[in-house]
Amino acid sequence: MSLLHQARFFITVNHLRDLPATAVPEVAFAGRSNAGKSTAINILCNQKRLAFSSRTPGRTQHINYFTVAPVKAPDPQAFLVDLPGYGYAEVSGSAKYHWQGLLSDYVQTRPQLSGLILMMDARRPFTDLDCQMVEWFLPTGKPIHVLLTKADKLTNSENAKALRETRKMLQGYAEQLETPVPLTAQLFSSLKRRGIEEAQGVIAGWLNLPEAQKNAAQDAATAPTAAEPPATTDPAA
Repeated sequence: MSLLHQARFFITVNHLRDLPATAVPEVAFAGRSNAGKSTAINILCNQKRLAFSSRTPGRTQHINYFTVAPVKAPDPQAFLVDLPGYGYAEVSGSAKYHWQGLLSDYVQTRPQLSGLILMMDARRPFTDLDCQMVEWFLPTGKPIHVLLTKADKLTNSENAKALRETRKMLQGYAEQLETPVPLTAQLFSSLKRRGIEEAQGVIAGWLNLPEAQKNAAQDAATAPTAAEPPATTDPAA
């Protein structure tokens, strides 16, 4: 069982000064208010109401922390971080300004942040605000993994096109960097439970969870060894 399945709520914060004073790694989830962010967190952690999911976009107005550790462990081993959704039109101007500052400051300056899971609706990937989030985060030199959510709303050919175009956009961003950084993408559907294991694997690797270490060891054990050079024939024999 993935350690992500034992995630539980830890704290809600509304200012950077209130962030946990720990050194454990964090993975943050970002995306538009209607991208299905909270639902995806619940699916990835195999829980129904870990992250609050509402029919009303914009309900996640603070930074919510979830600890990842065995149930009886005294200290967190890692954190999942649910960031405020961006782009909801009915939020007041002052709230939008606060969220923008909170989001940009967190993703740009949080040293414990190991990587960003960026949720995009597969029908509308890379909106202007999605691009802004990528551009905020790129200078940190940390990886981004895009989940193209609601893939069940598209046909196979439409999904293939969305994934291809998303990867092309990410490649364009990667070419701007002096040092290569993993910028990856996949299709995801909470409704059809598509892409769950792939996303869990990315997160577990970033957080250095036991299952990631186990999978790496298994991959190393089953990797083909270099073939021995063919025996030569002694012409004098």
